[in-house]
Amino acid sequence: MLYYKTYKHPSSEEWVVFIHGAGGSSAVWHKQIREFRESFNLLLIDLRGHGKSANQIKNLWNEAYTFEAVTKDIIEVLEHLALPPVHLMGVSLGTILARQLAEMAPHRVKSMVMAGAVTRLTVTSRFLVFFGNTFKNVLPYMWLYRLFAWIIMPRANHAESRNLFVREAKRLCQKEFLKWFKLTKDINPLLKYFKEKDIPVPTLYIMGEQDIMFLEPVKKIVREHKLSILKVVKDCGHVVNVERPEVFNQYSLEFIKNQ
Repeated sequence: MLYYKTYKHPSSEEWVVFIHGAGGSSAVWHKQIREFRESFNLLLIDLRGHGKSANQIKNLWNEAYTFEAVTKDIIEVLEHLALPPVHLMGVSLGTILARQLAEMAPHRVKSMVMAGAVTRLTVTSRFLVFFGNTFKNVLPYMWLYRLFAWIIMPRANHAESRNLFVREAKRLCQKEFLKWFKLTKDINPLLKYFKEKDIPVPTLYIMGEQDIMFLEPVKKIVREHKLSILKVVKDCGHVVNVERPEVFNQYSLEFIKNQ
């Protein structure tokens, strides 16, 4: 089972589940814990091969990685803890896993908060995927990861987010990176399916106005999905919850409390 950490609230029965992105860990949510635990029970998970899940004996996933398989890992934790329907919170690739979980187990999801959501690959992101697939077996994975981090989070005010993800990515090994990178072959058809199929789950997208790679596709999907809301944070890049935690926490807490 994946590594997880819980924070129990003395009276609330509501749970917020945090899902980090590729190369990260539950550490990316450190600026949310204090405020969120005042009102909710919290569950933070390290995805397979990431964070403290990388150190566990059952780090022996030999089957090919798919979005369905890595989402089942999360569902396994929810089942183990016997949680009621939860509020999912994802960042970057974690938003794809949150949406996949809502598809696979809709009875387990009460609402979703998507930070730096990935809803469609732009020309730039498709080029990154092509470049990565071309050189992933030649270049050390941290070279590729640092390059991707700089392209996605290029500005000076993105440095904290960029450095956090690079630091956490060092826990991965080359083999694990390659397994995760192979997921890119499934992204386009999956995101197209998600775009075409609206689901009855209240969803808040929180995006940075400087997130040039992913903001515009989110604007389009919010116009088409009835229960979706978009909040755009000024002077902020891809990892909204790290760069502007005070604004992110305000928007997301208000949204969850209204569900």
